[in-house]
Amino acid sequence: MKPLAGPPSDPSPGTAADLRAAAADAAPVGLGAFPMGVALGLLVVQSGLDPWWALVVSGLVFAGSLEFLMVGMVAAATPLGQIALAALLVNFRHVFYALSFPLHRVHGPLAKAYSTFALTDEAYAAASGGRARRWSRRRILALQALVHLAWTGGSVVGAFTAGLLPGPVEGLEFAVTALFTVLAIDAFHRHRDIPSPAAALGCAVLAGWLAPERMLPTAFLLFTLFLLARWALLRRRRR
Repeated sequence: MKPLAGPPSDPSPGTAADLRAAAADAAPVGLGAFPMGVALGLLVVQSGLDPWWALVVSGLVFAGSLEFLMVGMVAAATPLGQIALAALLVNFRHVFYALSFPLHRVHGPLAKAYSTFALTDEAYAAASGGRARRWSRRRILALQALVHLAWTGGSVVGAFTAGLLPGPVEGLEFAVTALFTVLAIDAFHRHRDIPSPAAALGCAVLAGWLAPERMLPTAFLLFTLFLLARWALLRRRRR
């Protein structure tokens, strides 16, 4: 009698090899995540919050651009409902990330829950290619944990060294925009997908014309509709 089949086994040669590969995968994005975390920590202190808020926001929220937005909301005592709505709009793109991120390689409820939580822009940029679909569970989780550690460590360093600066630093909110720009350029060089950036630019221009006071959520909505329509069209062509 054949034994009952368990979860698919990892094809990697071993834990040490997986950790080395994950470190190599995480190094480029970690070099960007750490200074981004420093910028977040500085912003936390400059917004009048205690330094330990940097650890709470970066460790438990861990949502990149939303964290920069949330610091201002917490400092202004924004109602929880408005914070939840902002989180939904800003992080809705993660729904599309899950379509091509190799979550199917991560087995176990706790591991899958953490992998879903740690599915950030940086982790997606490092593990969204076709080669990542053959990565082991250990390699994927190690990559995400290392990016998480770089971001959180940077925010703690920034928060607890903010008092050493002679004055406030301007333009910290632009750090996320700069990182997203670099990630977008890198993704374009790898995939050469012209319709997506062209559509994103068109949605931004159209949203600025249709609803200038609500430009960002309108652009998100238009681009989401474009992605859904494009996915449906490609699926129909394959059939």
